[in-house]
Amino acid sequence: MPPRAPDDVPASARRRVTRRLLPFLILVYLLAYLDRANLSIAMLQMRGGLGFTDRVIGLGAGIFFFGYTLLEVPGALLVERWSARKWLSRIMISWGLIASLTGFIGLPALAFFSTRTQFFLARFLLGAAEAGFFPGVIVYLSHWFRLEDRPRAQAWFMLTQPAAVIFGYPASRWILENIRWAGLEGWRWVFLLEGAPCILLGFVTLLYLTDRPAQARWLPEPEKSWLTAELSRERALHFAAGRVRIASAFRDPRTVLLTAVYFLTVAGNQALLFFLPSITDAMTRLSVPARTAASVAPYLCSAAGIVLNGFHSQRTGERRRHTALPMIFTGASFLLVLLAGDRLAYSIPLLCLAGFTSQAYLPVFWSLPGAFLGASAAAAAIGSINALGNLGGFAGPALFGALTTATGDFRAGIVLLAACSLAAGLLALRIRLDR
Repeated sequence: MPPRAPDDVPASARRRVTRRLLPFLILVYLLAYLDRANLSIAMLQMRGGLGFTDRVIGLGAGIFFFGYTLLEVPGALLVERWSARKWLSRIMISWGLIASLTGFIGLPALAFFSTRTQFFLARFLLGAAEAGFFPGVIVYLSHWFRLEDRPRAQAWFMLTQPAAVIFGYPASRWILENIRWAGLEGWRWVFLLEGAPCILLGFVTLLYLTDRPAQARWLPEPEKSWLTAELSRERALHFAAGRVRIASAFRDPRTVLLTAVYFLTVAGNQALLFFLPSITDAMTRLSVPARTAASVAPYLCSAAGIVLNGFHSQRTGERRRHTALPMIFTGASFLLVLLAGDRLAYSIPLLCLAGFTSQAYLPVFWSLPGAFLGASAAAAAIGSINALGNLGGFAGPALFGALTTATGDFRAGIVLLAACSLAAGLLALRIRLDR
């Protein structure tokens, strides 16, 4: 067999890194996102079993993000300066334990706290346990993929969010309706059965992941040398521009702008994530399987939007419009959902259209900090944008739940979704990137 030509080395290195790292990271984040989102299915029984209103559920969904904010910046910096493998492993084991323990809320043994306090505390601790995972993975990908390769890699990784809903909603609904082991309600088993696998995968992470290309025994020497040289060259450009210190992240106004954009998109997307099953469950003309399908369909479309937008951005090299336009189209789609009212032939396709664009911005958006910052500055920016922006995950569900409880229907909440998406898109159009 003839020796590999030098031109084959870059393509082979990119393929090998992608196949080695992305499937595992996707699996892990799928479980993380499922443990965060399965409340939206469990709440269908929790409301009656624990006497919770939509306002209480919305507050609990949002309190997650206060805990989540605590360790975002330190977590991203630990991945940059210490070890992604060890930090991600710690996160997975702790969030798996807390996610499983959520299934015991309201049992007599915990009666020294009110049920509502137990719920809020469990959501806060789950957020604190998971903090640092998402920005840590974004920073980790920058250790393995060049800037021009990141939108595609991040597009595959971001597929996890809709995939967690596509597979998680039906699985959680099946557990909810069918499992009553040990006399415990189905909603408790949703948390118990979906939290336990994360603990095991946390230990697997220590053995499977590699922190940097230079440490990768599974990477042939020519590919390792090429990738290390390319990433070193990229870091050198940021050093030359003086954009590698942590303070650079907080001095740059684009960090503030990206934080505001992310806050608004998270507010809308998290409200939709937690209340879409309730919206479709109110479509009483549909059977239960049809309602489940209606809550999953927008996320099937979302997966397609993430891939198409991420790949097109990488091919064209354009990032600002690929971030802003999906947000604007999402807001317009929600306004059309309002006009459709209870006409299911229109409202369900329009929800799918909103789903198609609602998360399409993700792989492009998260390549932006690395486009104007490097090393610790980029890690700090990613951590702070994710930390402060994810507070929208408190505001969105809490406001949606409060509006629904006050008005008795979901229309005011859908106006909130539209306003958040449109405002985020208009702000994103103001982002200016270096040539």
